[in-house]
Amino acid sequence: MIRFVARRLLFMVATMLVVSLILFVLLELSPGNVATKVLGPYSTTEQRQLWLEAHGYLEPLHVRYLHWLGQVVRGDFGESIRFKVPVAQVLWPRLGRTAVLGALVLVVMVPLSLTLGMLAGMREGSVLDRTISLASIVTTSVPEFASAVILAAVFVFALGWLPGTSAMAEGWDVRELVLPVAALVLYDFGYVARMTRASMVEVMTRPYIRTAVLKGLPTRRIIARHALRNALIAPFTVIMLQINWLLSGVIVVEFFFAYKGFGSLLLEASLNQDLYLIEACTLVSVGVAVTTQTLADIGYVYLNPRIRFS
Repeated sequence: MIRFVARRLLFMVATMLVVSLILFVLLELSPGNVATKVLGPYSTTEQRQLWLEAHGYLEPLHVRYLHWLGQVVRGDFGESIRFKVPVAQVLWPRLGRTAVLGALVLVVMVPLSLTLGMLAGMREGSVLDRTISLASIVTTSVPEFASAVILAAVFVFALGWLPGTSAMAEGWDVRELVLPVAALVLYDFGYVARMTRASMVEVMTRPYIRTAVLKGLPTRRIIARHALRNALIAPFTVIMLQINWLLSGVIVVEFFFAYKGFGSLLLEASLNQDLYLIEACTLVSVGVAVTTQTLADIGYVYLNPRIRFS
């Protein structure tokens, strides 16, 4: 187990190094383009040349990459072209906001999807199973921007119960988070519920479950001690992968509700060609993706003894 974890951690570090090299080559291979983006299209050739000399862009490519990588490791991503402040001052608060939003989505979505998926899997073919499956398919088929529009139309314009934006202009307000969380939960819970249902159906047909039933064990004990752990293997992996989606895949929801999070920051950086901010957002996104995938693999091995001891 320790050796497996060590291999996964080494693979994670190697992946991040490869991604950083690709990102550096794609965005900073041409120093002239970097100087133009930073100083603007109306800067003179002399101004660009002086800026390149002052920031070490005339050095060999490998020297520049190692210097850039050292700065990134220290948390220095450069200065944002759009906000005129160090990237870290903009990045970490926005990332924290999206972390709050994502945590709320997971707190609501995980228990809901797992519970509905297990109920459907325990009663395969029943009215309850068909109802949950239909609701899961319908909600998953509706994209986030459509569900956001529907929720806003009902709860903001028709009923007037909730605010239409989540800008948090007057400080943190839980009411402003209801609609973004609801839009993301509606889109995501059906997929996890369907995965849980399929896993539960497969587990309930295993010989050891039939043996436990024939022995007369209570249904609750059979589910809790024998079926649940094995049924959670596939959903656990899926849920871990949703964390990366919640980080960088919420651009539409954050933009629609004017929520100042990581997704809207990535959109602003792209629209304004903010080179250093794009680099930082990309590295954070890849880092979260690789980390969650590593945790999913480790958790999968822990949940499945056949893999752990093979």
